[in-house]
Amino acid sequence: MSTGSVALLDAASLYFRSYFALPESMTAQDGTPVNAVRGFADTVARILTDRRPSRLVACLDADWRPQFRVDALPSYKAHRVAEEVGAGADVEEVPDTLSPQVPIILDLLDAAGLAVAEAPGFEADDVIGTLTARETTDAVEVITGDRDLFQLVRAAPTPASVIYVGKGWAKADVLDPAGVAERYGVPAERAGAAYADMAMLRGDPSDGLPGVAGIGEKTAAKLITQFGTFEALVEAARAESPELPVKTRTRLNEAAEYLAAAPTVVRVAEDAPVTLSGSDDVPAGAADEPRVRELAERWNLGGSATRLLDALAAYRV
Repeated sequence: MSTGSVALLDAASLYFRSYFALPESMTAQDGTPVNAVRGFADTVARILTDRRPSRLVACLDADWRPQFRVDALPSYKAHRVAEEVGAGADVEEVPDTLSPQVPIILDLLDAAGLAVAEAPGFEADDVIGTLTARETTDAVEVITGDRDLFQLVRAAPTPASVIYVGKGWAKADVLDPAGVAERYGVPAERAGAAYADMAMLRGDPSDGLPGVAGIGEKTAAKLITQFGTFEALVEAARAESPELPVKTRTRLNEAAEYLAAAPTVVRVAEDAPVTLSGSDDVPAGAADEPRVRELAERWNLGGSATRLLDALAAYRV
């Protein structure tokens, strides 16, 4: 019996973590590493078995560094660029032995009958944000190792939670609005939006976001709680509100250029032109089981493919 929920997978986040969690000694007969493929397949199988979603979508990066974010903040992910492409998307620096595994993952998802989604010019985060915003029927579970997506938790119109797998599936944290509020000290009634507001102030060096100098996570959360929204806080600083200490006002106003760009960069899009590869209903058994088995044989996927097939077969019950 499925749960009537929709699972939105941050696919790149999951296969990156699988790649680094499992040894490259896992290879196909031709020597191609398949550690990310096997780890990803195992994660999907666990999601299907443990969470029992009625629908599932693996969300992809059509553009890992969208131009609209770079235009707003040129430092956005700039340190990850391996090759600049004048008329197209910059090439992301990824391990040489991971890139060849991504097409295998996509072939496996297709054979299994699991939907993938992407949007030209947008990141997977935006695909997930758009699908979450569209959902008015089922509860949403976002599966990711990226804290940025905590901004999507909500209570209505349908509940949305994040299953955070930064430490692996066995240690996954399920965060709803109350969980985000408790962990970060932001208001529960707008926990997701407040998390994004706090993140803009705090910044994130791993994404090239400088944040506001001297304002860390706890101070950011207190300021957002006090003023209600990011925009209200920025306006209070601009108006030199006496409710803000002079030093805090100064720091915020000195960061005005960054703060003007931050919402475009940090907040996920809710209106990306998302396309799905097919139905997002989890099939009762693999769509093309012989092809899954052929891929398993060709790429030496072993028990990982079997566990995925078994997880899908359980939907027949």
